[in-house]
Amino acid sequence: MVTTTTAVEEELRRLAGSVPDPELPVLTLEELGVLRAVHVHGGGKVEVELTPTYTGCPALETMSLDIERVLHEHGVREVVVRTVLAPAWSTDDISDEGRRKLREFGIAPPRARQREASGPVAVELGPTRKVTGSPEPDGPVRCPYCGSAETELLSRFSSTACKALRRCLDCREPFDHFKEL
Repeated sequence: MVTTTTAVEEELRRLAGSVPDPELPVLTLEELGVLRAVHVHGGGKVEVELTPTYTGCPALETMSLDIERVLHEHGVREVVVRTVLAPAWSTDDISDEGRRKLREFGIAPPRARQREASGPVAVELGPTRKVTGSPEPDGPVRCPYCGSAETELLSRFSSTACKALRRCLDCREPFDHFKEL
């Protein structure tokens, strides 16, 4: 089944997509890749589909309320935000613009990965410090400040569950790394 998007739906998606992420306000929901679709139904009812970064994401309620507020401010009377869990969100859904903004904000963006279209995702736990001569599976985590690939993991969790805390071994600055999912 092929669905077409109307000009009204495109405009409403632009508005909903412009909402900043509550945990990473440097990114919009569109750039983060969690906004999946906007549909206009009979009677002016608008349905917005969101996929959280992970099932227990505490920011989902705030995202939904912010989308409802923005659409109400633009004349939409009835807004329903629906959580869609499949396909699951992955860091591959972050736009190039979102990755650029993360880097400029001082957060190392997730590394690009070669991923199977479907199926389980392997999670590997390894040493915290890169051993010279042993490459990381997805490539080095580069420092967002100086660009060095010489970094170490300080903590697997940082200010949010989606991020790890790392330190650059060259410039010595600590930084968040948005983990690959």
